Amino acid sequence: MTYPSNTNADDSVPGWAEEAEARVLVEALKLAPEHGWTWAMTRAAGAAAGFSLGETELLLPNGPRDLAALYSRWCDAQGMAALAEVDPAGLKIRERIRRGAWARTEAAMANETATRRCTGYLALPANAPLALRLVWESADAIWRWAGDTATDENHYSKRALLAGILTATLLVRLSQGEDAARATLDRRIEAVMAFERFKARVGKIDFGGWAAGALGRVRHGGLRF
Repeated sequence: MTYPSNTNADDSVPGWAEEAEARVLVEALKLAPEHGWTWAMTRAAGAAAGFSLGETELLLPNGPRDLAALYSRWCDAQGMAALAEVDPAGLKIRERIRRGAWARTEAAMANETATRRCTGYLALPANAPLALRLVWESADAIWRWAGDTATDENHYSKRALLAGILTATLLVRLSQGEDAARATLDRRIEAVMAFERFKARVGKIDFGGWAAGALGRVRHGGLRF
């Protein structure tokens, strides 16, 4: 099991807040396996970190929701740290995404039981918007590491597809183990690559010219439906 640590040396208020959040998150990861991802656990984690109830609620006004966001972003940072020695420029795009997705998955598995609790919490219908936002952030971090610079609709489609891959891989890792998760990751990436190849082929088709010709044939009786 690994715990967050604060690396911000800034003495400003934001730096203090980051340090305080990290201290509470450390305690939350210890308490979550037994107490779940709840408001009660959040308050207990704040107390264990040395904060009063008022200070904890000021720091984390949304309680377990704020903790879930902190934990997800910490896992994102850990995943990126694990990739620090990898040069994405030397890898094919599918290998970059595979490395990035697996690093993020393993970062979450470093605190497996807490991750189970947090995942269950985010799976509640009321938390769906938060869960979607957080997995989008994770996908965005990986794509940026991979060198993606798209600013058109591909920016969004790439992140949406990778968000689905990340979610599926983590759920399988938690339920079926490492081998099944790696197989799921590879299978999902291959499906996406096949889709991208299909898009590339379709993009070469002159639909405008085909449609104009078809309409002309319909008009003159040369094409029937």
